[in-house]
Formats: sequence, structure tokens, C-alpha cells
Amino acid sequence: MIGLAYALATLAVMLAGVPIAFALGTVAMVFMLLYMPSAALDTVTQNVYEELASITLLSIPLFILKGAAIGKSPAGKDLYAALHAWMHRIPGGLGIANVVACALFAAMAGSSPATCSAIGSAGIPEMRKRGYSPALASGIIAAGGTLGILLPPSITMILYSVAAEQSLGRLFLASIVPGVILMVLFALYAGWRFAGDQRRLGDRAFVEAPIAWAEKFRLLPRVVPFVVLLLGVMIALYGGYATPSETAGLGGLLALLLVVLVYGMRRPSQLSPILAATIRESTMLMFIIGMSLLYSYVMSYLHISQSAAQWIVDQHLSRWALLAAVLILVAALGFFLPPVSIIVMTASIILPPLRAAGFNLVWFGVIMTIIMEMGLIHPPVGLNLFVIRSVAPDIPLKQVIFGVLPFVGLMLLAVTLLCLFPDLSLALPDRVMGARK
Repeated sequence: MIGLAYALATLAVMLAGVPIAFALGTVAMVFMLLYMPSAALDTVTQNVYEELASITLLSIPLFILKGAAIGKSPAGKDLYAALHAWMHRIPGGLGIANVVACALFAAMAGSSPATCSAIGSAGIPEMRKRGYSPALASGIIAAGGTLGILLPPSITMILYSVAAEQSLGRLFLASIVPGVILMVLFALYAGWRFAGDQRRLGDRAFVEAPIAWAEKFRLLPRVVPFVVLLLGVMIALYGGYATPSETAGLGGLLALLLVVLVYGMRRPSQLSPILAATIRESTMLMFIIGMSLLYSYVMSYLHISQSAAQWIVDQHLSRWALLAAVLILVAALGFFLPPVSIIVMTASIILPPLRAAGFNLVWFGVIMTIIMEMGLIHPPVGLNLFVIRSVAPDIPLKQVIFGVLPFVGLMLLAVTLLCLFPDLSLALPDRVMGARK
């Protein structure tokens, strides 16, 4: 009954429009006052500080700095322009170029909304000029942007590694092949759908003008340094040359250096938006993490999470029915909550039964992340949908939703493949870091 009251109170406060961090913190402290010793309130600040004083969480603002430096520069438009120049003669090549640009930019910036904004502001108008329907153009960008929470370095994966007490390096490695699978599925669908639309148009189909080789090579110098930065961060992390926090710090500093050297962003007025965005997003995220951890602490103290986990076990579901039920819960929460809150609020409830059922929690982290990616593009609160509306306000929200639905189906296909063939995710970390125990 206490757990039910806790859940209903949380839902009521969130529906009242209170920001997530303050909603979680308020509910947690009210239940501390009602059901815990009065001295517990004196330890709130200490508990939150101790939870946030994690060397793994330290990498989050540093990765955000790296993403802000790239996202606030013209790097996204240059990346898109270079890929378009090299792939424009492939049938559906512009859509494929946008998917690849989203994947590369997401891996560099680590932010789904930033990817949608940076690539979509250039990509959607160009696709529409070349015969792509508004629904397809917006769907490609919205779905491509979701790769930001899967491809490393992913802030969502960092939080999951803390909540599930799993190796961050192993999680990053486990997400690479599924991320590539999603990118390939998105690209194949974009090319196939556009080719079909063009066949139906017949003589009215758009014919792509050729681009000179000189123009193709002219676009490369501005893109290559950022791709090298991405590869350098990966090598430093997976080669054992630096910890995740050290890698994040190095990546942030090098990203700032590149925008200074490549784009000449030297003046304080040019750099201040990067630093302001970093501070704003880091503060918001750390507030959510801190309050979510306090929320989870109260759940644990009141035995809500333990009782919920035991109730799940008592249902005696088969392991795959258990997994399906958990994923449906995560998908439902994705209608209302961002991935950060879903992970921290549910980890203590869903992970013990899954571990007892014999599921690998690194593999499950990848599956869970893909399901949460769906939450970024399905209504009613899909964040990427509203980012697309801001960069392409003339496209009705209805068309944007219809455009992303096929990509939701492709994500479910990827989840099915990973369930049937777990080594698609686990083989790479096992090879690089040794076989799992």
C-alpha cells in the first residue's frame, strides 16, 4: 500500500507540471517525513552528495562539454554536406547520408536532441527539395537522432552502469554493433522508401545534379578532424590508455580546441554559448540524477523496491515472459519520462528478477536503451518529435508521427534480433575485455 501511494503521489506531482527533479525530490522527502525517522531528513544533503560523488558520474558533464562544443559549431552541417556530396548519386543516397550523419554526430555529441537539431536544420530542407515526403524526411532525422543515447559515449549508458553496477567499458562496447545494426536498418528503409516514391512519380522524379570531385574533396578537411576525435576517444577508452572520466575530459578539451582551430571560434561571445549550454544541461541532469537516487533510496528503505521485485518473482513467469513484461513497463514509462529517470527509478526493481532469471545485465542494458530510444520518437512526449517541429515548423505533427512509426517497427526488429542472437551485443566486449563470468 505504501508503494502504491508512493507511485500515485509521484504521478500526481508530475502531472501537475512540476519539473521531474523537484517532483521526485518532493515526493521522496514527504515520504521520509511520514514513514522514516525524523533524523533521516538531516541526511538528505549528505546522501545526495555521496551518490553524486561518483568518478563515473564525473564523466557526464565532460561528455556534455564535448557534445556542446560540436553541437554549437557548424560541424553538423559540414558533416551532412560532406556525406551528401559523396553519397548523392546512390538511389536514396541523401536519406542514407542523413542517417549516417546522425549516427556519426550522435556518437560525437552524445545527445539526441542536439543531433536532430544540427542535422535536421540542414537535412530536412535538402531532402524535401529533392523529392522526399515531409513525413519521410522528418522520420529519418527523428529516428537517426535516437542513436545518441545508444552509440558511445552515451550518457544513458553511463547512468545504467552506475545503477546496474556494470562495467562502463563493456556497456559501451556492447552497444556498438546494435547501434550499427539500427543505422543500417534505418538507411536501408530510407533508401527503399525513397526509391519507391520516385518510381511512382515516374517522369516527375527528381534527378540529382552531379557534384565535381574537387567539391567533394574540398568538404573533407572540416569533417575529418572531428571523426579523428571520435576515433581517438574510442581508442583511448577501449585501449586502456585512460579511464572514462579522463577520456571525457580529453574529448571535451580537444573538441573545444577543434572548434577554435577549424571554425575560428576564439572570442568569448562565441565560446560562451558552448559553456552556458554545458553548465545548463549538466546542472539539470545532475539534479535529476541526485533526486532520482534519493527517490530510489527512500523506495529501498521502505522496502518498496524489494517488495515489488518479490511480487514479480512470485508471479512465476517464464524468463522471456518476465523480460517482455519489463520491456512493456519501460516502453510505457517512456510515454512520460526521460531515459535518465526511467533507469534510476526502475533499476532497483527490475534488475534483481532479471539477474535471477539468468539474463546478462550488460545485454539487457542495450535492449533497455533501444526501448527507451522508442520513447524519444513516439507520442505523446517523444522529445525528438518536438525538436523536429522546431527545425521544420511547417511539417504538421501528424505527418512527423506517421514518418517515425516505421522506424519504431525497425527498433522492435532490432530488439528481436538481439533477443534471438545475444552475441550480436556481447561478442565484442567479450573479445576486447575477456569473456564474461
